[in-house]
Amino acid sequence: MILKVHTKHKEIHMSLDSLKRNNSLDKLLGEVKKENAPQEKKSYKDERLWKPELDKSGNGYAVIRFLPAVEGEDMPWAKVWNHAFQGPTGQWYIENSLTTLGQNDPVSELNSKYWNTGLESDKEIARKQKRKLQYFSNIYVVSDAKHPENEGKVFLFRYGKKIFDKIMASMQPEFEDESPVNPFDFWEGANFKLKIRKVAGYWNYDSSEFEAPSAMFDNDNQIEEVWKQQYALAEFTAASNFKSYEELKTRLDTVLSGTVTVGNIAEKMEDEPVMAPMVDTTPVDDTPPFKVDSSEDDDTMDYFAKLAS
Repeated sequence: MILKVHTKHKEIHMSLDSLKRNNSLDKLLGEVKKENAPQEKKSYKDERLWKPELDKSGNGYAVIRFLPAVEGEDMPWAKVWNHAFQGPTGQWYIENSLTTLGQNDPVSELNSKYWNTGLESDKEIARKQKRKLQYFSNIYVVSDAKHPENEGKVFLFRYGKKIFDKIMASMQPEFEDESPVNPFDFWEGANFKLKIRKVAGYWNYDSSEFEAPSAMFDNDNQIEEVWKQQYALAEFTAASNFKSYEELKTRLDTVLSGTVTVGNIAEKMEDEPVMAPMVDTTPVDDTPPFKVDSSEDDDTMDYFAKLAS
């Protein structure tokens, strides 16, 4: 027992000696200086995401391969609705829409209210605040001349309706002389030639096309290596990645400065909500009221994010 007390006393004595040696004013002031130094701006770029780059003439070209669903998931893509628009306050509303999860969303409710007035001015507001659709898939970069270091690697790829339509067209061809192709298949899929042109300031993908079907590699071991590198897509539609209805309503109220004008009546955002329209689970519809410009830029969210920051 005496030895135990003596040992404990010795440990305390050594800790005090250490404290005495390190009790430096210079060190303390140095730490304060670090805390007060301007913080380096953090980058929120997701390094898993691959993005094509345009050349000086405004064109872009790359060859990619869409990859199948990872083990434990059924679909090779994740579908996410979001909103991105600027309010009269100058602030931006950039949020995932709860309609992705089949739930009511405050912006969709508000847009329904605008549209139902029948006034063209209100319909125009609804169009500007319309939800947009994005898809996420795993891809293998076959060729990327602007960034050859990306070649032979697996990335996530974010794309919009235009490219998704080309995927669906390959799986469900319109003409009798065309055979259906599953572009996500390792063995019977096809490389995708991504061709981008700047048209009226927007990225245009009309010239993009699939190559003839072929196996990704002759060796299944190489295919398995790629498959192991793929990312799960379930996180994109996980409830944890969506704010609650109340949080979104608060943010919307802030962006719109607390009031909205529907028709000729100014109403507080806290008023009784209007029933949201039924959530459409089919691919994006180009029919009114939320007509999507055919030249819509898939890079819109990046552009809005930069403005918002």
